Amino acid sequence: MPAGVMVPTRNMPSMISGNGNVGGFGTISGLTLGQEPNNNMMEGQLNPFEMTQNTSESEIARMRDEEFDSALKSGSENHEGVSGDDDQDARPNKKKRYHRHTQHQIQEMEAFFKECPHPDDKQRKELGRVLGLEPLQVKFWFQNKRTQMKTQHERQENSQLRAENEKLRADNMSYREALSTASCPNCGGPTAVGQMSFDEHHLRLENARLREEIDRISAIAAKYVGKPVVSYPLLSSPMTPRPLDFGSQTGSGEMYGAGELLRSINAPAEADKPMIIELAVAAMEELVRMAQVGEPLWMTSLDGSTSVLNEEEYIRTFPRGIGPKPTGFKGEASKETCVVIMNHISLVEILMDVHQWSTVFSAIVSKASTLDVLSTGIAGNYNGALQVMTAEFQVPSPLVPTRESYYVRYCKHHAEGTWAVVDVSLDNIRPNPAMRCRRRPSGCLIQEMPNGYSKVTWIEHVEIDDRGVHNLYKQLVSSGHAFGAKRWIATLDRQCERLASLMATNIPTGDAGVITNQDGRKSMLKLAERMVISFCAGVGASTAHTWTTLSGTGADDVRVMTRKSVDDPGRPPGIVLSAATSFWLPVSPKRVFDFLRDENSRNEWDILSNGGVVQEMAHIANGRDTGNCVSLLRVNSANSSQTNMLILQESCTDPTASFVIYAPVDVVAMNVVLNGGDPDYVALLPSGFAILPDGSSGSTGSGMADAGGSSGGSLLTVAFQILVDSVPTAKLSLGSVATVNNLIACTVERIKASLSCENA
Repeated sequence: MPAGVMVPTRNMPSMISGNGNVGGFGTISGLTLGQEPNNNMMEGQLNPFEMTQNTSESEIARMRDEEFDSALKSGSENHEGVSGDDDQDARPNKKKRYHRHTQHQIQEMEAFFKECPHPDDKQRKELGRVLGLEPLQVKFWFQNKRTQMKTQHERQENSQLRAENEKLRADNMSYREALSTASCPNCGGPTAVGQMSFDEHHLRLENARLREEIDRISAIAAKYVGKPVVSYPLLSSPMTPRPLDFGSQTGSGEMYGAGELLRSINAPAEADKPMIIELAVAAMEELVRMAQVGEPLWMTSLDGSTSVLNEEEYIRTFPRGIGPKPTGFKGEASKETCVVIMNHISLVEILMDVHQWSTVFSAIVSKASTLDVLSTGIAGNYNGALQVMTAEFQVPSPLVPTRESYYVRYCKHHAEGTWAVVDVSLDNIRPNPAMRCRRRPSGCLIQEMPNGYSKVTWIEHVEIDDRGVHNLYKQLVSSGHAFGAKRWIATLDRQCERLASLMATNIPTGDAGVITNQDGRKSMLKLAERMVISFCAGVGASTAHTWTTLSGTGADDVRVMTRKSVDDPGRPPGIVLSAATSFWLPVSPKRVFDFLRDENSRNEWDILSNGGVVQEMAHIANGRDTGNCVSLLRVNSANSSQTNMLILQESCTDPTASFVIYAPVDVVAMNVVLNGGDPDYVALLPSGFAILPDGSSGSTGSGMADAGGSSGGSLLTVAFQILVDSVPTAKLSLGSVATVNNLIACTVERIKASLSCENA
């Protein structure tokens, strides 16, 4: 029904309902003249105050006729009328009049409506003048048009909602049919609908909780970005430690055991998490500034090889941080930059995955675990990821105590192609009197480079109580090269080369002994990697792998440990003894490395080869340096009655450390590996050598790259793992311990004698 009809009667009863609609006529915007003024009239109602109060009766009748004629509907005939029954006082000789707008008038008003659906009085008068209509006619037409458009929109929305409702009903029916025929994947029986609904409800709740957690962390991070590093007061008393089951931590590396300190640490309390987030954001700002600035914060060392932190400038630049240095602790700070052959995204993934991180840095990280993940990051990557972790750092020698740390790791994407990962200790949130190492903001800034390379700037800044370090290693540790940024960056560079060689496809086929089978290369490198990890776990002072130090061995400088191997496909079953010792040699690290890795000089120190000739059967180069390779050696026994033995060996070197690690392997098992078989079932007991510079200015300056033999002395660690009894329940005899001690002592003497002759 069209709106805007003026009913030509004087005493017509009011038909406007409480909602503004006229009863009996649908939605009508007009108002009878007999009604009283109302300030809450609907849009388009005629206000009586717009008419002159002293209008004569004849003029009022004329206006009624004109108002009646003005009733219209867009594009159609206005035929709204009032029946005689509805208007009892209407004059009988008054005819009902109808008005039809011309097509031109409708088109003009339609065009104007598209531009301005709510014209004012001036616009209505001008439009009426142009079209030959009264302003009141124009006003009613626009009211009706607006009502019509609103009705059309509502009709369309109803249709859409009805269609969506039907679609949801159809989906619901299909889901019900699917659930009615669903079967349990475990038992094959029917699955209850209620159980499925509960699981879905649980997942929805978990998803909502994670979203809230991400939003909360993002809000806190945004709030504190740009603020100075804050200092947090120490708690009045340490929290009562609770035992932690490291094996139950998702994403953590394999944890064979733990020291008393890390065993007493558990995941952070909810009340501590906001403070941890604030500390991580502040640490990120400090790391980025330390990585980007030079002097006066960083000064060049006397030999020009390293950067030394200016402690006074550091305190002025970062006056609060995580608090003052604890009494008796020493500060170690270093900064190194290197371009590595790995893209920046892969580097971030390695650093934020505790298993990959501890594998790549197995010579430094003896154990690591993720206690809690405060944020997994946003947009499908590690931007904004926060992890609370524990880790133990080592030097490959039993004479240097490990460094245990409890810290938060935070990853952030700063700009296109630039990422940063920072660690900072949580000791001032949860103090522990046994803690001997505190990590100030440490980590790396990673910048994307062309052709899949990355520029890495590494910062290591710790405070340490190093009073337990043996005198042999004091100079190396105090120089910062044992745990410093140079060792981290050199290890990363070497491991990136190793991973690149693993993925290489253009293997030269001209060299004899080169393994070109891609699957065989991968299997052999994977086996060698497990051998290196196992060796590093048993050569340091870490207690992570449940080695037991035996007393009464008769040699204070040799550490003998034992473990039982049961149901481990990677180790032979039985009782395994490990013996390790460290000593100084007046020979450069490079000369020691070349001597020990050369198969031609192996019979000079290897007692187990029984004087046989050692021949390289196959090898895989995995770095720029020719010393970085994995080799398969065959020992041709001088006694023809003895079976020839195969030895898997990996030698690797960088400016801070070198390793020669080997293990006897089964011939049949190695044939499987070389053909691309699974290397996890090859039993290994690795032995070998860890070679470090002695910490003097010459050795730490040029390190392993010096071929002239004038780069200072070397610190050599020798370690053996030997199966002394194939029955795990057997008792360890003192004779077995004495045999291992004699073996390691004889090997040390042979090495000293051979290198002394060379040096002479």
